[in-house]
Amino acid sequence: MRIATWNVNSITARLPRLLAWLESSGTDVLCLQEAKVAEEQFPVEALRELGYESAVHATGRWNGVAVLSRVGLEDVVKGLPGDPGYEGAQEPRAVSATCGPVRVWSVYVPNGREVGHPHYAYKLQWLEALRTAVAGDAAGARPFAVLGDYNIAPADDDVYDRAAFESATHVTPAERAALAALRESGLSDVVPRPLKYDHPFTYWDYRQLCFPKNRGMRIDLVYGNGPFAAAVKDAYVDREERKGKGASDHAPVVVDLDV
Repeated sequence: MRIATWNVNSITARLPRLLAWLESSGTDVLCLQEAKVAEEQFPVEALRELGYESAVHATGRWNGVAVLSRVGLEDVVKGLPGDPGYEGAQEPRAVSATCGPVRVWSVYVPNGREVGHPHYAYKLQWLEALRTAVAGDAAGARPFAVLGDYNIAPADDDVYDRAAFESATHVTPAERAALAALRESGLSDVVPRPLKYDHPFTYWDYRQLCFPKNRGMRIDLVYGNGPFAAAVKDAYVDREERKGKGASDHAPVVVDLDV
C-alpha cells in the first residue's frame, strides 16, 4: 500500500500534474494540503475517473485539505475537534478518513507568520488541539498516521542553514516542543534521515533560486503510530516532482506499507 502527502499549493493550478503523478506513482492514498478552492470546485469527477474517492474540507481561496483514496474512504471527519480558531473562524486545516486497513489525517498546520504574532499563538494552540484529537488513534492497534504540511522543521538538519532562520518561525523551541508532544502521544517520524541524499527537504521557496541551490526545509512529515511504523517498507521524497514549469513549491512525501 502506498500512502503520500503533498502540499499542492492550489489544486486548480496543479491539477494536470496531480493527475499525471497519481497515474505514474501508483499511490493508493494521498493526503493533500492547500487546495485553495471551495469544496464545490474540487475536481472530484476528474479524480473519480482515475479511481479515487475524495474527502474534502475546503472553504475557498486559502487553506483546504483532502484525502484521496482508491482503497476505500470511510468514517470521514472534517475539521479538528477542539480547533481554537483564528480571529473567530475555524479554518479548513484537517480532515481524517479510514482507507482500507489504515486511518489517516491530512493536516495543514498554521504557518505562524512571525514569533509574537497572534497567528503564532494560534499555531501552538492548534497543535495542542491536534495532539488531543489524535491521542486515541495514536495509541490504538490499527495503523494510523498524521500526514501533512506541519510548517515546522523538526531539527536543525531539516533546514538548509539554521542561521538563516534565526528568530523566525518554523524552528523555534516552542514549535519543536509541540511536535515532540505530538510524538509522545504514540507517534514517530517514519521517514528516515538521511534518505538517498544528505538533506531530504520537502519545500523550497519559489524565490531566489532556492530549489536549484537546494535551500529548502523539511516540513512535510508523516507521523505514524507503532503498527503503522512497523509496516513501513520504504519512504522517500519525490524531489523530481518539484522540478519543471508549474510545480508546487512542495514535493510529495511517499511511504510504502506492508499491510
